[in-house]
Formats: sequence, C-alpha cells, structure tokens
Amino acid sequence: MTFEEVMAELESLGKERMKKIYMGNGAKEPLFGVATGAMKPMRKIIKKDQELADKLYATGNYDAMYFAGVIADPNAMTEEDYERWIDGAYFYMLSDYVVAVTLSEADIAQQIADKWIDSGEDLKMSAGWNCYSWLLGHKKDDTIDTEKLSKMLDRAEKEIHTVPDRTKVGIGNFIQCVAISYVDLHDKATAVAKSVGVVPFNREHKPTGEVKPLETIEKAIEKNRIGFKRKYVRC
Repeated sequence: MTFEEVMAELESLGKERMKKIYMGNGAKEPLFGVATGAMKPMRKIIKKDQELADKLYATGNYDAMYFAGVIADPNAMTEEDYERWIDGAYFYMLSDYVVAVTLSEADIAQQIADKWIDSGEDLKMSAGWNCYSWLLGHKKDDTIDTEKLSKMLDRAEKEIHTVPDRTKVGIGNFIQCVAISYVDLHDKATAVAKSVGVVPFNREHKPTGEVKPLETIEKAIEKNRIGFKRKYVRC
C-alpha cells in the first residue's frame, strides 16, 4: 500500500467516539480516531515497511503515528531514528505505546532506553522504563542481565515517589513486569512493590491516578501468570 492509500484507509476507519477517547488522553489534531484492532488488516498486507513508517510518523497524525509503529522495522531504525521518534512523541500514548514498544524489539533497545531513563525528560524517562517492561514481557530471561535489573529495581524503589508523573507510571510498570515476567527477580520485585506502596500521579483534566504495582502482581499470582511472556508486543 502507498502512503496515500494508507492515509485514506485510516481516515475511512476513523470513529468520532474513538477520537474523543484519544483526545481525552492527550492526543491532538490531526487524528481520525481509528481503533487499533481496525488496523490489523492493513498490517497483514504491509507487514514491515520502514520507509512508509517514517512517512506516516512524520505526519503528526496520531493514527498514522500509531500505525507507523505497527509496521516499523525495529532493527532498521538507528539511534538517530529513535531519537527523532521520541522527540515527536508529544504525549504518553505515543512515547510508551508506540516508540517504547517499537524500540523493545530492536537490538539496541537497552542502550537507548538507558539514555532515556537518565535524560531528566518525563516522556523520555517513561519510554525508557516502559521499554524494559515490553522487553521483559517477550524476551527470554537469559537475554537480560539479572544484576542490571536488580540495580534498576533499587533505583525504582528510590526514585518512584520523586520523578515526574508519567515516569512514575513507567517505573510502576517496570516493577510489576519484573515480578511477573522475570522469575529470578520475582521476590525482590514483589518486595519493592510492597515498599513503594500506592503511588499517586497527576493527570491533565482527569482525577489523580494511582500506580499500584503490588496489586497487579498479586492478581498475576492468583491467575498463575508468573513467568508470563508475550508472543508479540505489537498488534
């Protein structure tokens, strides 16, 4: 499919109800309001196309930017490409669910995520922590260094109450994903979750949210999901 065909199809799939939901979470015009599931038929046709993904991401249209992540080729993207994408991610649904997800499938994921975690910029830090969560959810445990993750848990416990709001959520996701998907550190991550407790975070135009990693871990234990791995992280 060409760029023009994809944009026309996205526009045809747009729903006003979804548009309002996305805008309520921080999306801005331009956007069509396409449900993510409605994009799957196009993904099956296109599979991976990095050139097309870059064109779509550059539009600034939320739906096109999301679909760019779906068809991107993570290992065809350079560090400069990921920096360009994160700079264009103007709210958390792009930083955490497009850029971080795409990065998690790249060979250079950890080195970039580490830089973002240290950046001091909320959405970059959030994307960095969330990248590790996506990594943990689908990579084999022996591909990620246990000692490194253990030190990250120490940092998470120390920083979660003082970092910016989206990063609080990202760190909370990380703690619970270590406990659920990285068996060797389940006990430590669970102890960290107990230590940090419930972490409030501010949301624009919405009531205060709460990060509850221990609650999520306990539900996973009840459902016998410790050690859970995803087959795919992108739709």
